[in-house]
Amino acid sequence: MTARHQKIASSWHAQGIPVLKFVALALSVVLVSGAGIASIAFWKLSNAVAHNAVDISNGKGGAVPPPPHIGSFDGGFNILAVGADNAPGQAYEAERGDGTLNDVNILLHVAADHQSAVALSLPRDLVIPQPACVDAATGEEFSAVSAQPLNSAYSRGGLGCVVSTVEELTGLSIPYAATFTFAGTIAMSDAVGGVPICLNAAVKDDASGLDLPAGTSVVSGQQALSYLRARERIGDGSDLSRISSQQAYMSSLMRVMKSSKTLTDPAKVLGLATAASENVSLSTSLAHLSTMASMAITLKDLDLSRLVFVQYPSVEDPDNKNKIIPNDDLAVVLLAKIQTDQPFALGDGALGNEVILDPAATTIDAATNPAPTGEPETVQPGAAPTPVAPEIIGGLRGQTAAQQTCSVAYHY
Repeated sequence: MTARHQKIASSWHAQGIPVLKFVALALSVVLVSGAGIASIAFWKLSNAVAHNAVDISNGKGGAVPPPPHIGSFDGGFNILAVGADNAPGQAYEAERGDGTLNDVNILLHVAADHQSAVALSLPRDLVIPQPACVDAATGEEFSAVSAQPLNSAYSRGGLGCVVSTVEELTGLSIPYAATFTFAGTIAMSDAVGGVPICLNAAVKDDASGLDLPAGTSVVSGQQALSYLRARERIGDGSDLSRISSQQAYMSSLMRVMKSSKTLTDPAKVLGLATAASENVSLSTSLAHLSTMASMAITLKDLDLSRLVFVQYPSVEDPDNKNKIIPNDDLAVVLLAKIQTDQPFALGDGALGNEVILDPAATTIDAATNPAPTGEPETVQPGAAPTPVAPEIIGGLRGQTAAQQTCSVAYHY
């Protein structure tokens, strides 16, 4: 793949933290302490999420899944989180004049046993077939297309069209979805008091506004957004490289959110909830606090080494070096694991050239050195069997949420 195959695209791409924003919103309902604060939070969040709920049925209609009672979610679930670029009200929208694009697409799959999860990043420039779509807001109909970049789906029918497109690509049913914009990234980083990110060398990127020294810095506000948008001076300058930055950021944010300093601080938890509710549009199926709380209870104790952030496998489009197409052989292997809830591990080289393991990290992620796969050892009757290590899938790009990584500075 051409190292800079997507650099000609616009620099204003939504690089939000959708999966984590959703988790934060749900966790707030469960974890806010104090009856008064909890009551205010519940009322505020209920109104916010109900007001912004959107239909993702893509014209099919049908019953919305009933909200569960608050408790651990029954079985697994899939949520598609979409970062919208040039959305109404977003900075520079009027000057650009383009339609809204789904430039960040992350499918979160939680296994039925709640012991593993996959956050699958689907590249914005992935050229794939797209189904016929109906815009839920306007009723406008769009014919199916045989080969269009994934980020055009939103303009063909809103969030419901993105959901249907990803369902067709992955073979997974996606009953839940959410849309996020730029402002949420800033609000969420501020709400947790900043997110640690690491650079292997100092970076000053005039295009994004990123200006940080080598090593670990705690970023918030505009600097957090600048890190997620930067490509001129991080990695190889491509949008695929920027997915690696997103994954490093989301992994760090997940570690911050799971720390006791965050989850036991009512002000921070309420701040997370407020930030998420004010910068998100949820599907009607997801716009119930009991649904989100149940999902959050399921996720909050997940071992971070069993949460894998991975890119959808792709290769350069032979018809357009600035686009990519699916790597069908590798995608079949990956999707089979996801569809059947089989945990997997990433192979050597999964981090690519965009990120490296943080040499100053104080913890060791067992998932970076998984035990060899094979048959479980023979055990005595009545003894617990030795679990088989997850199968390693070579060729995938990504990291686990437990891995502490540094983005690689690139100087042209």
